[in-house]
Amino acid sequence: MSKDIDMKKYLIEVPHGNSKKECQKAIKIFLQTGSHFLHNADWGCTDGEHKAWIITEVPTKEHARNIVPPLYRSTAKIVELNTFTSEDISNPVRHHKE
Repeated sequence: MSKDIDMKKYLIEVPHGNSKKECQKAIKIFLQTGSHFLHNADWGCTDGEHKAWIITEVPTKEHARNIVPPLYRSTAKIVELNTFTSEDISNPVRHHKE
């Protein structure tokens, strides 16, 4: 990606079924894509949370969604992440999209 593009940080959460078969299927699909992002996903399956998580920096939410294998895109949750400074405490409402 070009250095001129404004990158944003996103958390990608990808749920899958809670059976052993569904876990194996999701892991296999992630690993077979060859994507660096997917190879470095964190998984919650061994703790009963059947989801994968990826944190990435890309230009848009749509770019983040396109990282997810097509089978899981419709159920993936994409959250833009940000940080706050002490100055933000005085006016946190300005950051809300509502």
